[in-house]
Amino acid sequence: MSDAHGVARDQLRSFIERIERLEEEKKTIADDIKDVYGEAKGTGFDTKILKKVIAIRKQDKDERMEQEAILDTYLAALGMIDAPAAA
Repeated sequence: MSDAHGVARDQLRSFIERIERLEEEKKTIADDIKDVYGEAKGTGFDTKILKKVIAIRKQDKDERMEQEAILDTYLAALGMIDAPAAA
């Protein structure tokens, strides 16, 4: 086998092994997150709401305000809340 093939093989093996290690770390972190949600649930917190809060915190203020306005518009159109007052 030529040296170039050996180098490519070594690079490929390195990439695969790095990905495998990262996948294992990802699984460990996912398990840790699941444990934290379990702890929160055990103390009386609603985990569905916690997940929503986390998703909201990832958004910037403008994005969040836009989504809230659209949600209010849809809910008002369905008669689920009072229509927003006109400006």
